[in-house]
Amino acid sequence: MNGYGAIILAAVVGEFVLEVVADVLNLRALDPEPPPEFRDVFDRERYRRAQEYTRVRTRFGIVVASVNLALLLGFWFLHGFAALDRWLRAFGLGPLATGLAFFAVLGVGRALVAIPFRWWSTFVIEERFGFNRTTARTFWLDLAKGTLLAVALGGPLAAAILWFFEATGNHAWLWCWLAATVFTVGAQFVFPRWIMPLFNEFRPLADGGLREAILSYARGVGFPLDGVFVIDGSRRSSKGNALFTGFGRHKRIALFDTLLGTLDGDEVVAVVAHEVGHYKRHHVVTGLALGVVQMGVVFFLLSVFLTDRRLFDAFYMDAPSVYAGLVFFGLLFSPIEAVLSVALHALSRRHEVEADRFAVETIGSGERLASALVRLSADALANLTPHWLYVVLHYSHPPVVTRIRALRGAGRGVPQPIGVIR
Repeated sequence: MNGYGAIILAAVVGEFVLEVVADVLNLRALDPEPPPEFRDVFDRERYRRAQEYTRVRTRFGIVVASVNLALLLGFWFLHGFAALDRWLRAFGLGPLATGLAFFAVLGVGRALVAIPFRWWSTFVIEERFGFNRTTARTFWLDLAKGTLLAVALGGPLAAAILWFFEATGNHAWLWCWLAATVFTVGAQFVFPRWIMPLFNEFRPLADGGLREAILSYARGVGFPLDGVFVIDGSRRSSKGNALFTGFGRHKRIALFDTLLGTLDGDEVVAVVAHEVGHYKRHHVVTGLALGVVQMGVVFFLLSVFLTDRRLFDAFYMDAPSVYAGLVFFGLLFSPIEAVLSVALHALSRRHEVEADRFAVETIGSGERLASALVRLSADALANLTPHWLYVVLHYSHPPVVTRIRALRGAGRGVPQPIGVIR
């Protein structure tokens, strides 16, 4: 094994060990008593179930990660990448078609490994704790639609990247960056209108006090909406959620029917206010811009390492290729990606705090959003006492108890509410 192989091996094993350590510490941090903010909604039995849910999902995650690591290392050290490459090259399809076939075989292999785990997660774990609403038919339809979309959307992008690196020389990374940027930005417009409705039904929120309160609030903060919709989230899970879609004049809010069944009207408006805060504080644009910059850096580094034969020798390849280099560089880049992930999670948690503050400032109180978070956390059997290392590695939001205490402290002495239900 050469230096590249040693770095990649240390990275994938080290990341696995770090994740397991964080999982173990997270389980040890489970407190037998709920925080004071939750004692009204977490009776002894519900709190016991919440902690058991955390234990079961954590142990399941460790099993999944262990299997994935073992399969990766086995495929690598049994020269699986090299054997697959030789087999595909024998068809004489050319570098572009061979590369797409290489990606397809690896993708199908990963999917076949993931399906049993995904099934168990949905129909055993989520079912056991009362969350699952997915039928077997919906499960398989989602899988088929996701596969077709990956081929229809990811296939052309992968083909373009392979072609640019094969045909455009030293400027290939720039063309790839441009293509990936156009794809990413375009997806922000395409996915809400044409892709998401393939998986969920979006229906307009019925006329009434809640719809008027949401639209009134949006107008009051200078955030006109193209519509307010309800998503049939209950087809798959009992957990509540809300999201915004679209840009410019075509912004929409979509509320899960499960959210509407859990929260009262004022709490729903407070959740909307938090989401509006992300737009008003430019978090969406910031996240998109950071993603574009990151892609540029990745493509530039990829162009450097694609010419280094040692990267391919680390995987026992007979000959270098762009398609194999993309896969191997992804593994080589994993330590940097892990560090970037920690930084991006920290930025995301900061953005969540800013969005909470925006909600407090425009609603006039932090209590409505705090009570919404309490209800949603209780409904989802959330872990209320996560370990700080687990938060650093995985949490895009601050721990819910931290958010609730900040909201209730920040809401004192804030101006009159805007557009809430009376």
